[in-house]
Amino acid sequence: MKERNSIEDMYLPLDPKLNFLPQNFQNVHLMGIGGVGMSALAGMLKYMGKRVTGSDSVLYEPSKGILERLSIKVYSGYGHNNLKDRPHLTIVGNVIRRENPEVEQLSKLRIPYLSMSQAIKEIFLKDKFSIVICGTHGKTTTSSLCSWALECAGYSPSFFIGGVPKNFPFHFRVEDSPYFIIEGDEYDSAFFQKRPKFLDYIPQIVILTSIEFDHADIYRDLESIKEGFRMLIRDIPKEGVLILNGEDENIREVAQEAVCKTITYGISNKNNWYFKYLGIKNNYSLFNVYKDGRLYSEVKSSLYGIHNITNITAVAALCGYLEIPDSLFKEAMESFLGVRRRQEVVGEGRGITIIDDFAHHPTEVRETIKAVSDRFRGRRIIAIFEPRSNTSRRDIFQKDYIDSFDKADIIVIPDPYRKDDIPEGERFSSELLANRLRAKGKDALYIPTAKEIFKFLKSALRAGDVVIFMSNGSFDHLPEKIGKFLS
Repeated sequence: MKERNSIEDMYLPLDPKLNFLPQNFQNVHLMGIGGVGMSALAGMLKYMGKRVTGSDSVLYEPSKGILERLSIKVYSGYGHNNLKDRPHLTIVGNVIRRENPEVEQLSKLRIPYLSMSQAIKEIFLKDKFSIVICGTHGKTTTSSLCSWALECAGYSPSFFIGGVPKNFPFHFRVEDSPYFIIEGDEYDSAFFQKRPKFLDYIPQIVILTSIEFDHADIYRDLESIKEGFRMLIRDIPKEGVLILNGEDENIREVAQEAVCKTITYGISNKNNWYFKYLGIKNNYSLFNVYKDGRLYSEVKSSLYGIHNITNITAVAALCGYLEIPDSLFKEAMESFLGVRRRQEVVGEGRGITIIDDFAHHPTEVRETIKAVSDRFRGRRIIAIFEPRSNTSRRDIFQKDYIDSFDKADIIVIPDPYRKDDIPEGERFSSELLANRLRAKGKDALYIPTAKEIFKFLKSALRAGDVVIFMSNGSFDHLPEKIGKFLS
């Protein structure tokens, strides 16, 4: 992982001896509670009977609504007074910097602290059979699918997911079951723990969906990302299993580190588990899943797109390994309702469909648009992409995005989110992307702000359109605003 050289990294305001889980702790404070993972952890602690508070500069959905439903007190902004009750433990999110005023107070009061991933390991995973779902793409959907499959099979798993599955009231659950399904993020854990979160998750089974370059703010290059995954694979015990996407060359390379059993899945019949796509009928994707050349299950799912069918095939491999009957797997896939902000229809009116999606990497943008184009064949696809992630705001993928919008009829690109935070020489140019797309013959528009996009859509939309918003943030709540406008 990349070394940082900013002033904030030049000193260590926290005593490493305080980086531990105190016995019989009751009061917990979470700094940066607004992140989806941190809000899930807050909920898990609340369900344990702990007194939970948190702080953040601003709250977005879905975390905002979840924390309100759980009646967890959240301080607006960071400050010394947020720790006035001297919690027994503070959990520090990875958005928190060393010069944060609460970090200063935490150090002064000598309160024990953990990162999010450390807390999950120490509090929840020590006595569990941990199933870790990881990869650059698809881990949230695959984690949700796995959780629902095991639920339908009667396993009652605990789970921790980086998005909100619609089949459950929350994106977390704590149960007595030995099984714990956890989405394993390759992003770093905290300013005092510069390594992937998934290295804390004590894996018995790992599902590895994909490996590509991402997170340019903390990783130097693809090789440094691969090394993180190699470390994870080395953590799988001999009696464990690695379920891997056999279509991914980078995964095949790092999988050579495995000392455990490996199971491959994908679209090719060279894999242990593979599928044959049959098409879409009555709003369901139809496909067959095979195990070692024999039909395992005839599946229909409300999810669409080859990437999602590949994710479902990974779940089939897990169910097969756990000896879950194929009938229960089939029932679970058919009844799975999806994940919020993953190809989620958030509004319909005047014959227009509004979709909200989390896509931000060039591969995700391309596969999402392809899936929507296939699902809504014959309709005009308007793709609106906000460069918002730490990587997409940089010029790392400036050229790669050119091929991501081939299946869209109209493309709208606003300025990167908080573009002034990125040095001008490293900054992604939305205007340049729009120009290059037009040079390819695409109908692409550079519209700098969400307010201007809203005005454009009000005049441009017509019956039959499908509008897909892609951003890993709130996008100024544009999908909801357009949905309300249409209704």
